[in-house]
Amino acid sequence: MNEGRGAFLRVGLLVVGGLALVVGLVWFFGGNRLSHALPFESYFSESVQGLEVGAPVKYRGVTIGRVTDLGLVTAEYGRRNTPTEFDRQTYRLVFVRFAVDPRSIGLPLGEADVADSVKLGLRVRLDSQGITGLTYMELDFVDPTTYPAVEVPWTPRDPYVPSMPSTLLQVKNGATEFLAKLNRVDIDALSTSLLGLLTELRANLDHGDVHLTLSRSSELLRTLNDSVQAADLPGLTADLRRTSGTVRDLAASGDLHRTLANAALASDRLAAASTRLGPLIAALQAVAGRTDSGVADLVQELLPVLRDARSVVANLRDATDELRRYPAQTLLAEPPPRPRDKAK
Repeated sequence: MNEGRGAFLRVGLLVVGGLALVVGLVWFFGGNRLSHALPFESYFSESVQGLEVGAPVKYRGVTIGRVTDLGLVTAEYGRRNTPTEFDRQTYRLVFVRFAVDPRSIGLPLGEADVADSVKLGLRVRLDSQGITGLTYMELDFVDPTTYPAVEVPWTPRDPYVPSMPSTLLQVKNGATEFLAKLNRVDIDALSTSLLGLLTELRANLDHGDVHLTLSRSSELLRTLNDSVQAADLPGLTADLRRTSGTVRDLAASGDLHRTLANAALASDRLAAASTRLGPLIAALQAVAGRTDSGVADLVQELLPVLRDARSVVANLRDATDELRRYPAQTLLAEPPPRPRDKAK
């Protein structure tokens, strides 16, 4: 009996010593961290199912703290308020307090730093490890206009970090809105309209304008096919290929290059000649002017000579007439008297 009691006593002492050792280790490691941790709190309008005290607080996957407390806002801040204020939406929230170790961040934290971070978009949300995993809290920076901070009518005990809906809640809200919109749709009327549309479409395909259009399109395709076959496109393509080859050979020949060079030289010479043509035309115009003036002077001088020549021709014509009519008198007649004889 005494040996059995001693064995139970030793086992009990061993269990008590192990528990004391575990508590000491927890206090040594956890208490040392919590002594330097900074407390914060946030409020959630969704269920915190799966979130327990001691759950990790992460920043983009890195653990930086632990959850220290959670509960209902009405139990924490609603004791001094009247029952009518409990109807406000803010008193239906769930508060969660958590502690963050500044050493895991590497930056000192204060209330001013937290307020500035909240203005920049610091928010906390619930997340889970997989579909059925443990729930934890995650800090991140988001657009503050998309997820504005919720104003609360009480003074938080610890620095306040606003929350944002979890991914699961956003998916749930989206699905709920979609189902609500789907419920507002008249499925029966929509199905009736769809059946009527299908009936009209089938009738058009059988006998209506659509059937006529398809028939004409088939005829047009057949005509186009016949035209393509009659056009002998392969032969035309071969001719075009030969023509392009001839043009390519002509472009690559030396005669064409020499012709183009001679044409360029001729155009240069023509341009040079055209530059000299202006002064030449001016000189010709000046010579023509001087020639006109000289001709006019010559005409003025020749007019008296021509008149005298006309008189001489008239006298010669008279003498010729006298000689023809009276040749003997002209040849045998005495010479005319001298002027002196006429005076005597």
